[in-house]
Formats: sequence, structure tokens, C-alpha cells
Amino acid sequence: MSLGDDTGRTRTRLPEAGGDPYGGARRNGRSSSRSLVTVVGVVVLLIAAIAFANRGGGDSGAEEGADSPKAAATAPTGEKPVPAGASGIPAGFAHDRQGAESAAANYAVALGSAEMFNKARRDAILQSIIVPARVADFEARLDDAYTPEFNENVGLNGDGTTPAGLTFVSRTTPIGTKVTESSSDTATVEVWCSGLLGLAGESSTNPVTNSWFTITMQLKWTDDDWKIVTHSQKDGPTPVPGDERASSADEMAKAVQEYGGFTYAR
Repeated sequence: MSLGDDTGRTRTRLPEAGGDPYGGARRNGRSSSRSLVTVVGVVVLLIAAIAFANRGGGDSGAEEGADSPKAAATAPTGEKPVPAGASGIPAGFAHDRQGAESAAANYAVALGSAEMFNKARRDAILQSIIVPARVADFEARLDDAYTPEFNENVGLNGDGTTPAGLTFVSRTTPIGTKVTESSSDTATVEVWCSGLLGLAGESSTNPVTNSWFTITMQLKWTDDDWKIVTHSQKDGPTPVPGDERASSADEMAKAVQEYGGFTYAR
């Protein structure tokens, strides 16, 4: 309360903004309403932005001629990894460019595996991933390549078995894929890879080494899946080696035994 003018009447002075809790409460009520509207608006905008980004990523991958990855080269897409087929190799790829890339990546892994050094297992792999008309040709060519001399050069026994006390390592890891040509039922896919090859163990004279190469596969849609028609390989691109310390034979053998591989999906 405060004194009025000369008439002796009194007048009530309304509280200042921060003086009275009731006045402050009324103002805070309006502020809270505005804050709530602001928060809701931000949430709606955020959801809209996420939806737009997801839609944009899908559209960019589906554009005609979108062969190679753009800014988000390692970002996952909406396609789920395929299950393993009867031979243990992934099968049942999508009948599109993305499916062809996924097939090529997984086939590169199979063709670079240690199982290729076993005749029976190699034939099973080829029958799973090669077009039927070319299986016999691939088997003959690879039988000529995987000779006892070749096996011994990589440190194995002549029959492809691993010497006692050692762990044989042969792994291929796809780094990326690119479609260079495609139609509704054919695709040419390049797979950039890193590979490991050698024997891990204290007595090994062929230690595990790393290599870089690019595999080119011509694929054809056959029997509801992508299959290889032709296959070729060239060196590189190869990065500058780092200065990390090489692991011991025991560390490498343990890593190979404990770390499994992946199913690749573009």
C-alpha cells in the first residue's frame, strides 16, 4: 500500500514484475505456455527432419545411375542382411543393383577363404555362387591353380592341409563395392578388398601378410539369385602402410580363431 494524493484517499499499487509471487506466477504461466509450444514445435521439426533425411537417403540410392556411394559411404541402408544358404554362403539377394553389390561382396569373401584350399569345399563354394553353365569351367581352372606346389608356396602341405602347430589364415575383407554396368538381370560389380594370407605360429616361415586388390565380377540373375559369370582381379588401390607394431604369431593365431566374419549387405 502507498499514500494517495491530497484528498486522503488510498490507492493500491500493483506489484512490480519480480516483486510479488502471485504476479510472478501469472506471468510464468504465460511463459510456460509459450515454452511448451516452443518445445513441441522443436520436437515436430526434429521428427520431420529425421523423416526427410531417411527418405532422402533411400531416394538417392534408388536414383538411376547411382553406382558408387556418395557422402555416407558406410551408412547402412534399409535392406536387411540375407541368410546363409545351404553351403553356408549368404544367398537370396535382392533382385536389384544393391542386391548385386551385396552378392559380390559376400562372394569375394568366399573366394578368398581358407576353404578354397580344400578341393571338396572349393567345389561346393563354386556350385553355390557360379552360374550352372560355368561351374565345370571354374572347377577345372581352379584345380589347375591350387596345385601341390602352390599350396607349399603358401606354407601348406601339398594336399592343402595345415602343418601341425600352425594356423592357416586366408581372409578377404570387402572395403567397398561399385556397380559399373547393370541391366534388369545383369550387373558388373567391382569389390575393393583387403586380404590376409599366411601361417600363424612360432615355427612359421610364411607369416601372415596383408594385401590390397580389386575383384571384378560379372553377375547374372539366375535361379532367383545373383551368380558369377566371370571373375578377375587386379592389385590396389593400396594405402600407405601404417607404423603399427606387427602382432606376434600367437596373437595372430588367437585373433583368427576368435574373430568371426560377417554377412555383407550394401
